[in-house]
Amino acid sequence: MATMRRVLPEGRLSYGMQLPVQSQSTMYAEGWEAGAGPAELAEIARTADRLGFAYVAVCDHVAIPRRLAGAMSTTWYDPVATLGFLAGVTTRVRLLSHVAVVGLRHPLVTAKQYATLDALSGGRLVLGVGAGHVAEEFEAVGADFAGRGAVLDETIDALKAALGPEEFPEHHGERYDFAGLGQRPRPVQRPRPPLWVGGSSPAAVRRAAVRGDGWLPQGDPRERLPAQIARLRRLREEVGVTDPIEIGAIAEPLYVGEPSWHVGRRTLHGKPDALAESLRAYRAMGVDQIQVRFRSREAAELTDQMTAFATDVAPLLDQ
Repeated sequence: MATMRRVLPEGRLSYGMQLPVQSQSTMYAEGWEAGAGPAELAEIARTADRLGFAYVAVCDHVAIPRRLAGAMSTTWYDPVATLGFLAGVTTRVRLLSHVAVVGLRHPLVTAKQYATLDALSGGRLVLGVGAGHVAEEFEAVGADFAGRGAVLDETIDALKAALGPEEFPEHHGERYDFAGLGQRPRPVQRPRPPLWVGGSSPAAVRRAAVRGDGWLPQGDPRERLPAQIARLRRLREEVGVTDPIEIGAIAEPLYVGEPSWHVGRRTLHGKPDALAESLRAYRAMGVDQIQVRFRSREAAELTDQMTAFATDVAPLLDQ
């Protein structure tokens, strides 16, 4: 099997961001996002593209049950449609699903969608995948919620085949079996687009170690990351995987400068050198990329924060 290459520069701390507007959980959405739409989404993606962000990311939910709608909201843009739209207004930034709940769909359906996205974007896809957590979504589409971990394991294997260079991919597993079925366009990236695995449970970390090209932690606090990373690397060594793995982290909320409004107790704020010093701790842990999120009261303040970060903080991250 061909060796996977890194998509991020080695030895540096890269940074990307989950886009606002496209998902509006009350856990992180700002008030202004409810009235925003495609114009704001496109402008923020263009700003990330221009400023050197490694990726822009979108989430995945098909339908939110009423019992969760108050906390999660029902605003979750489709990831493939959204990333396809953003591919057309950007030129270099990578397009990340963080994460696609691929167990909701047959692997050939997922492969068709994301191979097309990779082709249309000139090879900028990073396919982040996760197990999902909303039982009603799985039940509504006839997917296996109780067995979603095992389904995801096999789906990753199937996607590695279906997103590879072969026009007629082949996979024979317990749940999915296909051969002699051609799909074009093929992805631009060779040997295939990277598959980053999301989640911080023991099963998710093992899945990332054994099957992933990257790991996307889900809410691990700083103090927990070193042990998680050490376990991931140990597991990878035990099964003999020698390809590089790209390790992520979700940084605390950020505000560059001294805010004139309450940005929350957990938000890192202040001068660029202080912010950079704090964030460099992630690189020391072995993290390759941090996902950053900026507090803001309007879209213009967000793009201003992105600019301040890329101009004043990012150059200090690798000192």
